[in-house]
Amino acid sequence: MQNLQTQLQKTHQAQKILEKIPHSLKVQILLQMSCAIQEQSSKILQANLLDLQNAKNSLSYAMLERLKLDEKKIHSMAYSIEQIALLPDPLNQKLANWKKDNGLEIHKVSVPIGVIGIIYESRPNVTSDSACLCFKSGNACVLKGGKEAKNSNQAILEILQEVLLSHQLPKECISMLVDDTHEGVLQMIKQDQWIDLLIPRGGEGLIKFVTQHATIPILKHDKGVCHLYIHKDAPIEKSIQIAINAKTQRPSTCNSIETLLIHRDIAPTILPPLHQAFVQKNTILKADQKIQEILKIPLELLTEEDFYTEYGDNVLNIAIVSSLEEAILHINTYGSKHSEAIVTQSKESAETFLDSIDAACVYVNASTRFSDGGEFGFGAEIGISTNKLHARGPVGLEGLTTYKYKIYGSWQTRN
Repeated sequence: MQNLQTQLQKTHQAQKILEKIPHSLKVQILLQMSCAIQEQSSKILQANLLDLQNAKNSLSYAMLERLKLDEKKIHSMAYSIEQIALLPDPLNQKLANWKKDNGLEIHKVSVPIGVIGIIYESRPNVTSDSACLCFKSGNACVLKGGKEAKNSNQAILEILQEVLLSHQLPKECISMLVDDTHEGVLQMIKQDQWIDLLIPRGGEGLIKFVTQHATIPILKHDKGVCHLYIHKDAPIEKSIQIAINAKTQRPSTCNSIETLLIHRDIAPTILPPLHQAFVQKNTILKADQKIQEILKIPLELLTEEDFYTEYGDNVLNIAIVSSLEEAILHINTYGSKHSEAIVTQSKESAETFLDSIDAACVYVNASTRFSDGGEFGFGAEIGISTNKLHARGPVGLEGLTTYKYKIYGSWQTRN
């Protein structure tokens, strides 16, 4: 416990230094971090290879795909850091201001949250994305990656810390949890004296554990049970393209769909070519009885439990609904408030869907795969929040700030 408290005290002190760094210097440091990631890619790849060798018999194909790095992914990591560097300063922005009749001037100004604890699984790029978003927004961070990516995460951390030290900044601006055991994590998530916000992103078990035991405010990156609904007036070819992309472009991600809903009027026409398209992508389909009758092909029969499941793999539920209203009810019942989509040519149906679906991201005629900080123009994301407070959807720099009121007086007292 003492080691943890010592680490968090140093992190707290580092954050007080970090929040005073001018924006121009942060930009310079982040650009150097981007270059360092590229230049030391061999170090990261060697560490990642060791992780892959250690995990090959214990992780699923989908999880191994998340863990694996290559030159292209490292270039993407470096590019994300560069994009973060070039975004506007999120701090000290005047969000609102007004003057009262008594002469008080009230300014609402953006400020850092403070120290942020981030617990995540598998994907090593989360280390650099999270660290650099926190740094840009004036927050110190304590990272806890999954054990399966321990060597990769450590290599990335060391590269980022080297840049910090070259500018005489404390390496505790970006650090990893020293005690990464189960007990160490349990202690960490109760340190509300030192950690201002906790961000867990990973499987359902991790989110449940943190939610049940933490005493720190939580911004959840919860599971992604996402849907695509094909309305009765949707164009066949374009609908199939979106469905294929939303499921198979990268099935292991939280923004890929787990259930495809089809209006009964279009089902007989779209199902045969849709089925063939998924066969070509080696997708395992689970279908309700109506769909099996139309296709005249035996498929695994859907259960209600399947509708709650995040597969994280190339597996898809397909069901028929009788109306837009039934589709909306289904999604709001089984969805995880992450990302949902409709394909339709009706503006009225589109607006009804947008207004009625309870989710962070709601799409019309586009793949749910765009729920991503980079795709939203945030440079990267620290997670996709399924919370309603304080940030929702892909969380970038703005979601890592809070605000204070600065009140300027001229000797006023209250009667």
